[in-house]
Amino acid sequence: MAEQLRAVRGMHDILPPTSAHWAWLERQVYDLLTAYGYRELRTPLLESSALFQRSIGEVTDIVEKEMYSFADRGGDDLSLRPEGTASCVRAAIEHGLLNQPQRLWYQGAMFRRERPQRGRYRQFHQIGVETFGLTGPDIDLELILLTHRLWQQLGLSAVRLEINSLGDSHERVRYRADLLSYLEQHQDALDEDSQRRMVTNPLRVLDSKNPAMQSLIAGAPTLLDYLGEESKAHFAALCAGLDRAEVAYQINPRLVRGLDYYNRTVFEWITASLGAQGTICAGGRYDGLVEQLGGRPTPAVGFAMGLERLLELIPKAQLHHAEQTLHPDLYLIAVGAKAEAEALVLAERLRSQCPTLQLLCHCGGGSFKSQFKKADRSGATAALVLGDQELAAGTIGYKPLRADAQQQPLALASLGETLPALLKSTQKDEI
Repeated sequence: MAEQLRAVRGMHDILPPTSAHWAWLERQVYDLLTAYGYRELRTPLLESSALFQRSIGEVTDIVEKEMYSFADRGGDDLSLRPEGTASCVRAAIEHGLLNQPQRLWYQGAMFRRERPQRGRYRQFHQIGVETFGLTGPDIDLELILLTHRLWQQLGLSAVRLEINSLGDSHERVRYRADLLSYLEQHQDALDEDSQRRMVTNPLRVLDSKNPAMQSLIAGAPTLLDYLGEESKAHFAALCAGLDRAEVAYQINPRLVRGLDYYNRTVFEWITASLGAQGTICAGGRYDGLVEQLGGRPTPAVGFAMGLERLLELIPKAQLHHAEQTLHPDLYLIAVGAKAEAEALVLAERLRSQCPTLQLLCHCGGGSFKSQFKKADRSGATAALVLGDQELAAGTIGYKPLRADAQQQPLALASLGETLPALLKSTQKDEI
């Protein structure tokens, strides 16, 4: 017997009814982003490995350890995308989108070969938002307010906002030198990963989640003390905007984000409900990335949110409501040779007359009793019962399945007009 094939470790099938949760969440985000004036961009799963080496940084964990990279038959070095910002920037440059301000968003699968754990998988899904050509703190504020509104719509309460400013490149150069000096004085107390980061990118040491490192990190110099007047003013305006909007936040001077391209504003939405992997949405400003990838200097700011983690936080009642979208409104039963022959044609006519109707038409034959059991198991609100006698009389039976009501005949000729109101009344009775 052949060995059973299974999904690759860290990559998961999404089955009903869970797939309905995903579709519901994606619709919530789509509607919100559309209302804010953002437009969707779709990029390939595969990109040149050089794109991520140049954007994320060759000495980051993502590029060094986690990317799924390979040489194809033509010898090109390709990678499955580990994040979406670089692809979005590449597409914006390649297709000439940066001659005016842009508000863009994308969604889809990302890939990193990490150790699978709760909320962190080797194939994971993100929705990301990127804006280009806007320099002021107002767009930084808009993105945070947008995410705050989304949490309210999803019913999330146990999330908190942390913000920081990384300043501009020349400010980080001065800070980096002093931070490196501090770390060298405490090198014996650094764990192995931090000792490696100290050489390649000292700021990444501040991102360590090792509990034994936290007191050492707390004593390090603070980047906020190295900001120039422009960076300070930008950050102060963002904080003032959050205050006016009554959005609570915490300034975390150790927040540096895990990618090398950020400057000035960085932020994370964090929960304590998911264990160690508590960040559900993160982003910031990356004014130098477009030029770094071959475009003209263009200010940019964005964020990405992980859908797997969000779905774990959404209240069960919300997800239960989403599951109801899987249940058809009606289940069409047909018994008898003539009725069975007419059933699918009738179903198509109803779908044309009532475009929002969710109608499941029985296929495969069987007795009336067996078909009725399947109708009940489908979760449908009501069954439409078509037999040869009903067909000859020009009628069809309407039988509520979730309410205590008798079957009643409906005229086939006017079914498209009478059915929506009757179905709505039956659904009210269910509640």
